[in-house]
Amino acid sequence: MPQRLITSKLASFGETIFAEMSALAARTGAVNLGQGFPDTDGPTEVSDAAIQAIRDGHNQYPPGIGIADLRHAIAEHQQRFYGVTVDPDTEVLVTAGATEALTAALLALCDDGDEVVVFEPWYDSYGAAIAMAGATKTVVTLRPGNNGYEFDEAELRAAIGPSTRLFLLNTPHNPTGKVFTDEELSLIAQLCVEHDVLVITDEVYEHLVFDGEHRLLATYPGMAERTVTISSGGKTFSFTGWKIGWAIGPTEILQAVRTAKQYLTYVNGAPFQPATAVGLRLGDDYFDGFLADMRMKRDLLSDGLESVGFTVYRPQGTYFVTTDIRNFGTDDGRQFCLDLPERAGVVAVPNVVFYDNKSEGSHLVRFAFCKKVGVLEEAVERLGALR
Repeated sequence: MPQRLITSKLASFGETIFAEMSALAARTGAVNLGQGFPDTDGPTEVSDAAIQAIRDGHNQYPPGIGIADLRHAIAEHQQRFYGVTVDPDTEVLVTAGATEALTAALLALCDDGDEVVVFEPWYDSYGAAIAMAGATKTVVTLRPGNNGYEFDEAELRAAIGPSTRLFLLNTPHNPTGKVFTDEELSLIAQLCVEHDVLVITDEVYEHLVFDGEHRLLATYPGMAERTVTISSGGKTFSFTGWKIGWAIGPTEILQAVRTAKQYLTYVNGAPFQPATAVGLRLGDDYFDGFLADMRMKRDLLSDGLESVGFTVYRPQGTYFVTTDIRNFGTDDGRQFCLDLPERAGVVAVPNVVFYDNKSEGSHLVRFAFCKKVGVLEEAVERLGALR
């Protein structure tokens, strides 16, 4: 047997925390508030369109950049919600979810030794994708403050310098639920222009903003020509298993991203692409209702967690709520989550796995509220055992 079975770039990465905790939920019969997937399907108009597409024979390889109807729907979406004009033929690339778009962008735009600045806690695939690209990760820590999660301006300025190649921004932010403000985005844009830094934005929760407003970093001065904007249909339409995502950016940068993407999945989801186009064209009543439902669930779970004794950092966006567990006499979030199924019959995710600076996140635990109301109420009732 070979002495080395995995490249040094990935040696420190094992099974994702989401797979680990979902397996724990299945093994123990616990309520799974760990992995962020809905337990109900999305709009029937969208699923019916996928079924019809299969019946109509859309089952072979789609075009490498994605089917034209979806690319046009993505461009229409950007104009409708943000007033941004996008060329669907040269500035849109359909991908196997946002994760592939992010990975392809990092592989295409980073060389060995390049530095990527990212806020921590960071979504788990970021670290692996940056490592696969041969780049190094520089983190700026988000910390709970009086107005939600905040970062220190001096730390951000110190992180971006001559060796910074790329800035990776997630807003609304997973796992904290932070929605970056106009002032914060203006500062980030200013620094990226000043240091001639490329930018990738992960905006998969763009339609889940409860407090504040979602703004595209690409619309700030000097940013359109240097930014790849990434999103997907999974979170917005509750079809996370379809893995239909996209990248939007200037033609030259998107051509580079496509070069990497074509050697990953090449193409994917032929019948799901026209169905996602149907979703993007749904009326305001869908988007408004979706947001209202998730806001209600955010408040239901947040209130319940507070009643049990958690310190709750109510999210401004996404469908996750972060809590501080130190009221329960421990600051070891990972062990707390491993013990939680036996103590209370619930599974959560320890935020520490999203930090380079482990002490910053060791006491934080994330719960997902993208579940049926009855499931959330059952989880809160079970967590009452912690009292």
